[in-house]
Amino acid sequence: MTQDLRLEERPAAPAVEFVILTGLSGAGRSETAKVLEDLGYFVIDNLPPSLIGRVAELAVTGREQGRVALVVDARGGAFAADTSELYAALELLRSKSISLRVLFLEASDEVLVRRFEQTRRRHPVGGERVVESIATERSLLRELRATADLVIDTSDLNVHELRDKVLAAFAGEERGMLVTVASFGFKYGLPLDADMVIDVRFLPNPHWVPELRPHTGLEPPVRDYVLGIDETKLFMDRLRDLLDVALPGYVREGKQYLTIAIGCTGGRHRSVVLAEELGAWLASHDFRVHVSHRDVERG
Repeated sequence: MTQDLRLEERPAAPAVEFVILTGLSGAGRSETAKVLEDLGYFVIDNLPPSLIGRVAELAVTGREQGRVALVVDARGGAFAADTSELYAALELLRSKSISLRVLFLEASDEVLVRRFEQTRRRHPVGGERVVESIATERSLLRELRATADLVIDTSDLNVHELRDKVLAAFAGEERGMLVTVASFGFKYGLPLDADMVIDVRFLPNPHWVPELRPHTGLEPPVRDYVLGIDETKLFMDRLRDLLDVALPGYVREGKQYLTIAIGCTGGRHRSVVLAEELGAWLASHDFRVHVSHRDVERG
């Protein structure tokens, strides 16, 4: 089925492209805005929701194609008790000939608290304790996160890794859904930005093979071991069958980003091999693919 989803068959991009950059305070909006600016987006920071419609009108009536990124966060009053103005502005954008993508930046509470402690900044939501402010903001943003086109979990990302993720999602002129395949270790926690989580801990673990333990799933000895297991072959056949059904459905529904997280115990062996295999299969079916390995360097 997915072989019919050729990039050249997809419609041309609208004249105006809007990105709403939002998410939790401390999750990396400033760094992400810089990357979008480098990609040619006109970035407007701290824009009140009441002005989004006006910016859209100016962009649509302009003579040249426009790429606009709006940073919307608690500083602009967008996440006050009544968020109806923000959602109304987003619906207005969707009603016009505008390509609208909502990028939501996420991070764990522990990481956000540490970042605020290091910078000694006051949380924009207020509150006596940072952890309480984070909880309040997370609650206010729940609906927006649920409807976002792309969620990026920055908990374990440095500045360069965050830049790579944003570039993979927004660089270039290619259209169509971007599928991110991410390996991870369950013992380090679930990825917060996963749309689908695949658990491969049922497969024999190379960690218990002495000569394979020091290697990772990026190296031939581990790759050959994992792919040589009969259960692996059967599982990958079934996973491809599942995606043959699911991926065309996501495309029909207009989903632009999909993150498939494949997890094993430590995120170094089995999940890495299968993430690489799945990424290659998706690329052969003309999907834009980004493969990442969150925990491959951990002990």
